[in-house]
Amino acid sequence: MSHTSRLTFLGAAGTVTGSRFLLETANRRFLIDCGLFQGPKRLRLKNWEPFPVSVADLDGILLTHAHIDHTGFLPRLRADGYEGPIWCTDATADLARILLPDTGHLQEEEARWANKRGYSKHHPAKPLFTRADAEATLPLLQPVAYGEHFRPADAFRAKYTDAGHILGSAILDLKSNLLGGPRKLVFSGDLGRPLDAVLRTPTQPYNVDYLVLESTYGNRLHAETDLLLDLARVVNEAMARDGVLVVPAFAVGRAQTLLFLLRTLEEDGLIEPVDIYLDSPMAQEALRVHRRHVADLNLRCRRLHLRGVDLFRPRNLRLSVSREDSIALHDIGKRAIIISASGMATGGRVLHHLAHRLPHPQHTILFIGFQAEGTRGRTIILEGRPHVKIHGQEVPIRAQIERIEGFSGHADYEEIMAWLLGFNRAPERVFLVHGQPEAAAELAHHIRKQFQWDVTVPEEGDHPLLNF
Repeated sequence: MSHTSRLTFLGAAGTVTGSRFLLETANRRFLIDCGLFQGPKRLRLKNWEPFPVSVADLDGILLTHAHIDHTGFLPRLRADGYEGPIWCTDATADLARILLPDTGHLQEEEARWANKRGYSKHHPAKPLFTRADAEATLPLLQPVAYGEHFRPADAFRAKYTDAGHILGSAILDLKSNLLGGPRKLVFSGDLGRPLDAVLRTPTQPYNVDYLVLESTYGNRLHAETDLLLDLARVVNEAMARDGVLVVPAFAVGRAQTLLFLLRTLEEDGLIEPVDIYLDSPMAQEALRVHRRHVADLNLRCRRLHLRGVDLFRPRNLRLSVSREDSIALHDIGKRAIIISASGMATGGRVLHHLAHRLPHPQHTILFIGFQAEGTRGRTIILEGRPHVKIHGQEVPIRAQIERIEGFSGHADYEEIMAWLLGFNRAPERVFLVHGQPEAAAELAHHIRKQFQWDVTVPEEGDHPLLNF
């Protein structure tokens, strides 16, 4: 029996974001991921280009996880008439119900601001999609459990296994029998780290014929430090200065991990309990999702849960819900921790806390995530400037600035290579995506040198044929 499928790279090729892969097989068309391009303007403008596939021709969408660069274009497709199924894990569905409406709201706010300031080329400026478009997308979600076999089409079965990147993140395993025998195509999604504080280790696939593999950290190694001890040092030094510790943190994943670690440090006597404020409505919603999905966490967390431990609750945790709650935090003079979004200080409530605390040397600002080029976080921590612009004002940087890199949710290239070492045989082809060109090229070099596998770094629009 002769059959070939086509895999087209519509995004995340030559760049990290915009995850969109089109699989055409047996007269069916499926999207794997449907994300927004993020970062520089040249990439964001790609979100406005006509989608290269008619929604009428799509039979389904399969998501690897909830991050917006993997899901954020879904509401636009829905607005254009897409009504088919969107498969994902249970936790991904729950997080998408938070993230997609929020992104729609931000799109509307951006259009409103552009019209107010008159900086858009379009008059009037319109959002890419609205909150209503996002809400209309949510009924299309088809949640499935990890390990459950489901059939997007008669020709092949699908299965999600744990990727360890964020709650609900998955490796997508597709198996076809169109060639008279089993053939397997695997999408890694974003791979997490092997010893994450709360998530499970990425699952090991076998008998893989084609692998679409992320390469975000394809040319980087994480620092080998003790995350708990690093965090304890920063907290203790901040409290010894009688200051307030402000932590810009991504609302989904990073904020919850930080709460878990702070609770652990308190329990182990490595820090004294202080008031900890979670000042992010989205982080609070994501916290509730994490508590509902304890079964998806690692073995240590599940054991603690069975012992009655509230995993993400330090002793003096306070939730700042309203805008007034957030403003009231400015009155706290010393010995407290404020966790707020966004993680790169690009927007949100954390900007008010930074503007209030940065000018004063007794306070500490701790960054626990990657700071992309052009973000305030990068300006504050890496560029050595005496000021940073917040809300149109130049704010002096006099606070203590700290950075802990061990919070990364992406495997580095050695961790990816160790994961590949577990494959029981060589894939026929490996495609490297989700990486800057230099990161993907270096990971390709490592894989060829170590395993002698056939590795391709596709460009956007490439459409190789697969025996699948």
